[in-house]
Amino acid sequence: MSNIVDPLVERIGARIRAERDRRRWTLAELAEESGVSRAMIHRIERGESNPTAVVLGKLSAAFRLSVATLLDPDGEAAERVRRADTAPLWNDPETGYTRRQVSGPGFPAEVAEIRLPAGAEVPYPAAAFAFHRQIIWVLDGHLTFHEGDVVHELDAGDTVELGRPAPCVFVNSTAHECRYAVVLVRGDAP
Repeated sequence: MSNIVDPLVERIGARIRAERDRRRWTLAELAEESGVSRAMIHRIERGESNPTAVVLGKLSAAFRLSVATLLDPDGEAAERVRRADTAPLWNDPETGYTRRQVSGPGFPAEVAEIRLPAGAEVPYPAAAFAFHRQIIWVLDGHLTFHEGDVVHELDAGDTVELGRPAPCVFVNSTAHECRYAVVLVRGDAP
């Protein structure tokens, strides 16, 4: 086992700890709010565990922050030109899903590029979509997007604007990677 710690995983852990401290929440309180175990939160905060997309969704929902805020935790205004090799890139250790933050923290909309491997499925709780407006734009491949009880079959070029917060599942049931963009604007839920 490697003792090398991923700097992004360390920064995510530090951001989660800072958000918990800012709210004066104990580990138990964050666990209760998020549905993530105290032990897992502790390992994430120490940089010992790379959280999955599901765990990040639950933690972001508890904090009422976007996943992008947890993944791009510096919060400093970035240069106007953001090179692909310097943008935060996070890999879900469970599904292989990758998320590259396209926009910087100072931009009014959050834009991320997602690569969902063949056969991958990533669920998010409804609370992860509260206080945000989002549009999903499929760039390559096919995405089956479950928005509560509604299922959207999306191909390259298709978009869906999310409605009221509902549990959502991103599914790639094909044999090829699906690449899509998520554009998020903070505000009241629809």
